[in-house]
Amino acid sequence: MIFDDVMKVVLESVAELNLQLDASQQLELTPNTQLFGRGSRLDSLGLVNLIVLVEEKAADTFGKSVTIADERAMSQKSSPFRTVRTLSEYLFGLLKEV
Repeated sequence: MIFDDVMKVVLESVAELNLQLDASQQLELTPNTQLFGRGSRLDSLGLVNLIVLVEEKAADTFGKSVTIADERAMSQKSSPFRTVRTLSEYLFGLLKEV
């Protein structure tokens, strides 16, 4: 498993989420796309849906089950949910631990 594989899983999850969103809410498929906070098009439910998609796709792709939205993620100084890149970095770290 390499970081690019993890980034691909997150981007594929964003693309899948986009199918459920109105055109005005759809996210760009780039590493710097805002997922959470200022500049994000997602509301809290949209972010939760994305996290579920990422967890499912990661389990299918890598055969490892991880929980992304946990106390560890919430207690970090900088949220791992800010951008596609930060989410990918966080997921990559979790997958390496499992």
